[in-house]
Amino acid sequence: MRDLIQLGDIHAAWERIHRQVHRTPTLPSRQLGRRFGVKLFFKAELFQKTGSFKVRGVLNKLHGLSPQKRGRGFVSMSAGNHAAALAWASSLIGAPSAIVMPEGAARSKLDATRGYGGEVVLTRGDLMEVCNAVRDERGMTMVHPFDDPAIMAGHGTMGLEIVEDLPDVDLLIVPVGGGGLISGTAAAVKALAPNVRIVGVEPVGAEAMTRGLAAGRPVQVERPPTIADGLAAPFAGEHTLRHVQELVDDVVLVSDTSIAEALRLIMTRTKLAAEPSGAAALAALLEGKVDLTRARRVVCVISGGNVDLDVLKGLL
Repeated sequence: MRDLIQLGDIHAAWERIHRQVHRTPTLPSRQLGRRFGVKLFFKAELFQKTGSFKVRGVLNKLHGLSPQKRGRGFVSMSAGNHAAALAWASSLIGAPSAIVMPEGAARSKLDATRGYGGEVVLTRGDLMEVCNAVRDERGMTMVHPFDDPAIMAGHGTMGLEIVEDLPDVDLLIVPVGGGGLISGTAAAVKALAPNVRIVGVEPVGAEAMTRGLAAGRPVQVERPPTIADGLAAPFAGEHTLRHVQELVDDVVLVSDTSIAEALRLIMTRTKLAAEPSGAAALAALLEGKVDLTRARRVVCVISGGNVDLDVLKGLL
């Protein structure tokens, strides 16, 4: 457990950010639960500020920096949700932000990032290379989308809420991109309720964490065509990989077809406007990828609700 974030780090993050984020609900779905023979709940992070869990980690990172660093502003890279979170949080504390985004990013997420006050730097090239160039040129502080203990500890505050709302939870299913959310959440949940099984879910092809676990190190993955764009991280980070190795019980892969079906079920049965990435946890249940033998109370994390309307039209 050496070098892992600790429960104290997550409680400290909560003290920093709780006045500026929403405490999102853990909502039951009896109808869908009966389908799988469990009591099923959804952790509704789509109700979070900017529409995803990302603000938790970003705010914790920003508040932990010196006034001098905050004043020079922040730079990062993102396909959407992290971009919006950084733009919003930077504006909240009165600092500039520049977010490097791929030219193929969804128009709705580009518009949201600009709307929150962020500068969008579009590129066809390597996001990290451009991000580093902007950092060096402007003296900004890099805010990594996932591979940073402060980011992960901020995301861990979601785990505190889940255990507080449902102390007898048996199984937690979490979407996985770069691994920041599942790392922080697992650190919180395993510290408070060690017997909870935690399962991560990746789309087929966008399997940076799965490949990293197999190799024992971060592995670069080409950005695949998946409807769950928020989970298409180019690699799992060193910090997140180590946390998943130590704290997560399994990571499974699901198809875009199952993600689309899960999205339709979430929207029609729970009336929650999830994005495809946020439907991945339910998709794992639909595909039978998660062992429910000893599970009575199951929580699926809906990580965000920033769905692109053009994508949504094609799915419904």
